[in-house]
Amino acid sequence: MSSFQTGLSGLNASSRNLDVIGNNIANANTIGMKSSRVEFSELVASSMGTGGGGGAGFGVSVATVAQQFSQGNLNATGNTLDVAVNGSGFFQLTMPDGSSAYTRDGQFKMDNEGNIKTNSGGSVMGYPTDINGVKTSSILQPLQVTTTAPIKANLTTSITAEFNLDARAMPAAGSTTSVPAVAATPRSTYGTNLTVYDAQGVPTQVSLYFEKSATANEWDVYTGLDVAASATGVTPVVAAVTYTKLADSITFDDAGKITKPIAIAPETGFSFVIPGGTIDSANPNTTGTPPKLTQDITVKLDTVTQFGSAFAVSNLAQDGYASGEFTGMSIGSNGVVTASYSNGQSQSAGQIAMADFHNAQGLTPTGGGNWTSTVASGQPVQGSPGTGKFGFLKSGSLEESNVDLTAELVNMMVAQRAYQANAQTIKTQDQVMTTLVNMR
Repeated sequence: MSSFQTGLSGLNASSRNLDVIGNNIANANTIGMKSSRVEFSELVASSMGTGGGGGAGFGVSVATVAQQFSQGNLNATGNTLDVAVNGSGFFQLTMPDGSSAYTRDGQFKMDNEGNIKTNSGGSVMGYPTDINGVKTSSILQPLQVTTTAPIKANLTTSITAEFNLDARAMPAAGSTTSVPAVAATPRSTYGTNLTVYDAQGVPTQVSLYFEKSATANEWDVYTGLDVAASATGVTPVVAAVTYTKLADSITFDDAGKITKPIAIAPETGFSFVIPGGTIDSANPNTTGTPPKLTQDITVKLDTVTQFGSAFAVSNLAQDGYASGEFTGMSIGSNGVVTASYSNGQSQSAGQIAMADFHNAQGLTPTGGGNWTSTVASGQPVQGSPGTGKFGFLKSGSLEESNVDLTAELVNMMVAQRAYQANAQTIKTQDQVMTTLVNMR
């Protein structure tokens, strides 16, 4: 009679094996899915006084269905919100009921409020960052990108200038002592301009003019220019344009390296300040007649040179910008979510958090590509992508299922044969019992 039980246990185990194999095959195209395998154990009927392997086998049972957390292939999709984990770790989610879940499925979506969510409705968790992507806290929060309102304007407080002043330039005031005499030159000898912004994001043009003084290696700086005197020294008919000379002068050593800023500012190196109230503002709401920019603007001059080549500006940048509307986003390999705006600015909106476990096989699958932690898995170890044992993220890609379809089809044939063989065991035992019953 034990053969019936042995064969029946084999049928049950083989049927369970076919269930698992069928589930693997059905999810061969499921993003982030991890395959499973059935692990069997032998049933042995033990009795007192037996030894040396004399116990009879009693069949087979399914010891466990083990999940296989090997890496799946990465498939490029071109969708910015598709994110794949290349290495260890899971995305951490907060489900609609408030529970925590973990997934390798990076098919993220953005709702109408800018919240980043999964297809199952879970909120993707991350760390807060400043606008430059530097993590500011280790407390997890749902990731959200500002999409419903423009980012506020930022007023200009500093200008970074990189240019060369021609060492061959003659004094702008001219020279009557040189032979031949040098006529006065206009204060626009060398000039440049750029756009700066006030607190309301209104752009204003700032001009800077550099005039060679009579002192060697010294230049004066103006915010405007006047009309040049003629070579004969006759006062021009055209009225002079109003301009402002800024404090002291820029000086260089004999090697053409800057040695003195207009105003000494150790925290910004060589620099000078354009005081508030100096530059005409394009914003009619600004105080003054005409309206003036109210903020001080520091002009950084660390890389300004004086060489014997033509005046050339290699860089002129400032830190202000107008307000801007959301236009798109990207996710870096370190998980930092960066939003782009119509004013050309990019600001970080947080960093995707990762979680891993000492025993990933102890996780319980809950459907929808999600798992929950258990006592067997241990508590999640949290961190950032690319740090410690956590893998990097790849935006615009998805991790395919790690199911080896060819291997699963072979396994299915083997399981089918095992099922048939166990059925044959029962059939043979039935034939033996029939022979015994029919004995006369």
